[in-house]
Amino acid sequence: MVHYMRICVAVIGAGSWGTTVAHLTAHNTETVLWSRDPAVADQVNTKHQNTKYLAGYDLHPGLRATASFEEAVSCADVLVMGVPSHGFRSVMENVEKHLRAWVPVVSLTKGLEQGSRLRMTQIVNELLPGHPYGVLTGPNLAKEILAGDAAASVISMSDETVAMHMQQIIATNLFRVYTNPDVIGCELAGALKNVMAIASGMADGLGTGDNTRAAVITRGLTELSRLGVAMGGHEITFSGLAGMGDLLATCISPQSRNRHVGVELGKGRTIEQIIADMNMVAEGVKTSSVVMELAEEHGVEMPIAEEVYAVLNEGRSAADAYKGLLGRRSRAEMHG
Repeated sequence: MVHYMRICVAVIGAGSWGTTVAHLTAHNTETVLWSRDPAVADQVNTKHQNTKYLAGYDLHPGLRATASFEEAVSCADVLVMGVPSHGFRSVMENVEKHLRAWVPVVSLTKGLEQGSRLRMTQIVNELLPGHPYGVLTGPNLAKEILAGDAAASVISMSDETVAMHMQQIIATNLFRVYTNPDVIGCELAGALKNVMAIASGMADGLGTGDNTRAAVITRGLTELSRLGVAMGGHEITFSGLAGMGDLLATCISPQSRNRHVGVELGKGRTIEQIIADMNMVAEGVKTSSVVMELAEEHGVEMPIAEEVYAVLNEGRSAADAYKGLLGRRSRAEMHG
């Protein structure tokens, strides 16, 4: 355990993953978790739990929570952003009013901004130029980490020295953190894999077997790597924890929100019905349309993402989507 007693980590967003990261950093240094809901903040402080998102799991007793945005941000020596992509910019605009100069900003968000198609670190750099920025990403299911299962993740920062410090602040005995200088690749891998997880879930919802799931995951990795490299990511990143690792966990775990969306689509439910029953965001739903725009812009073929987009936005059934994929002309595996 490494102690950084003079460093205060502020985590913005008390959803399942934001809370879990705050729990991890609280092992090593002073940590403040901001929750929009005062009841959640009070529960973290008095009972060391967040039953709204993580019922049955205890949080580090040193973790402190607050419903005061100004209090959380103004104390930060490191700011961790754990809010969904659709609210990221507006929250960052508020951060700008209270954050001291040069404080590093780490995004936990695995999505792309609608309209602008920006990655979250691009939004950070736009609104807070000069601040080191980066992402924490990988195959990290919140409840497994809180249960004490071993896991690994990747920290990628615009400043390598900051990345090494962040590595020590986040890591625990059972949570291993690697550094990777490829911010673009790490961030894109986290966003793009959510679309593939919906496809994998659709296969499960349709009752297909492990052969189908393996094919979807493998070809999904090919698609997201192809686009990621075209957008400036490094190919090796997509075969590591940020790419293949995160894709595997998200495609096969019952805890995965995006896989859950796919499963329910495979069972014949509409996306509106599915979202209405969820209390957390499945980023792949919104990301699918951005991915198709980017694929067209970069001239990258993404048939799996295309079918997921059609199911989510054009009323296509999951069964028809799979028929569409199977009906495609066979090509060399390394095509494209």
